[in-house]
Amino acid sequence: MCKSLLKLSLLLLPAMIAVSGCVNDTAVSPLDTELERTLIRLSENNTLDDYILPDGSNLAGIPAGIGNPLTEEKIALGKLLFYETALGRDAVHPRNVRTFSCSTCHVPEAAFTPGSAQGIADGGSGFGTFGSGRVIDSHYEEDQIDSQGARPLSMLGVAYVTNSMWAGRFGSRGSNAEFENIWGVYDETTELNHLGLDGLETQNIDGTITHRMSTDDYLLDTLGYRRLFDQAFPDFEGEARYGRVAMSFALSAYIRTIIPNKAPWQDWLRGNKDAMTESQKNGAKLFFGKAGCYRCHNGPMLNGNTFHAIGVKDLVSHPDAKNTSFEDHRNFGRGDFTRREEDMYKFKVPQVYNTKDMPFYFHGSSKTDLREVVEYFNIGIPENERVGAAYISDFFHPLNLTETEVNELTDFLAEGLYDAELTRYVPEQVLSGVCFPNSDTQSLEDMGCE
Repeated sequence: MCKSLLKLSLLLLPAMIAVSGCVNDTAVSPLDTELERTLIRLSENNTLDDYILPDGSNLAGIPAGIGNPLTEEKIALGKLLFYETALGRDAVHPRNVRTFSCSTCHVPEAAFTPGSAQGIADGGSGFGTFGSGRVIDSHYEEDQIDSQGARPLSMLGVAYVTNSMWAGRFGSRGSNAEFENIWGVYDETTELNHLGLDGLETQNIDGTITHRMSTDDYLLDTLGYRRLFDQAFPDFEGEARYGRVAMSFALSAYIRTIIPNKAPWQDWLRGNKDAMTESQKNGAKLFFGKAGCYRCHNGPMLNGNTFHAIGVKDLVSHPDAKNTSFEDHRNFGRGDFTRREEDMYKFKVPQVYNTKDMPFYFHGSSKTDLREVVEYFNIGIPENERVGAAYISDFFHPLNLTETEVNELTDFLAEGLYDAELTRYVPEQVLSGVCFPNSDTQSLEDMGCE
């Protein structure tokens, strides 16, 4: 009897092991293996870890700005300030005071970009669906509105950006280090680079001025933000604790934590090979291979701290653009900052996560469909006749992708790089208690607020 049971056990053991293996192991296909090898070869440190984004709770793993270490207190304050309309107190007209916020032009549901072709903070009215209905307030002249001559960049993953804005004009390190002699010369706002800060912190100091935002006793005491500033900046003395630099540091600390680490691509990198479909994996293979996207879009956020001219149309060409012109200096991109001929019409390489949510693409909002963007790169022909062939990047040329490959690359960008839970970075409410990101009458109606 015992010998029979032992014999039966030995016969069943291989089957049990096989079943156990099927349950616990994720299958690795030849495509997975090939993609892994490609990534390791292209990575800086020969490891997949170079592409993995940190968890938002791992503050030590998130790049911090010079002089602005990440703390829970700063992040908590910045998370409220980003959506707090009470900051918008320097509006041109009294009717718009305290009705707009940073998130007016950086809407989470639109991948932290504007929901319309051009962002309008002060001087805007309404919100529509995820910002798509923002228009000029009837009490403002066009030259009074706070709008920019280029579409605002996404806030996703800017912790990995050294020099911010399309022209990379802010930040003392990285690409700007060699241009210290012109900081503040052609553009007085770049004088702020002499503070020695990184791009995001510097940009936000200027941004709170440009976007007509500041603190006051009402925000600090009536609404209760003073206590949060005290907790976030115990080393700041006097009124500096509540000033523009502190405000920038809090906003920057929060923004640095907005990381799309729940995208299927991130799960795949961490070992779950079933996180992406075969089509998306093929798209990733194209991204890091035949299509050559990786040459500009690299690092964990697949963005870049480089600048390229690809000849897309400027925002002035969009029918809904306001307060800009063909002479707008922002049309020159990096060249407007450096004043070098070789930098003309070059724009910063943007990140590519959650592009599915973006209603418009490129600095001029010239595209409205992600597949159309991929097709533009595949065709490789500039659309802006004002950008001569001599300025166009060597990386911009026909890719010769088949229709199937265009579909697969689009699938990887749209779904493989899509974090569906970005609203985790949005507070339930702000201390003013009003609806956000806007609290003008039309926006409140659009958003169903009482």
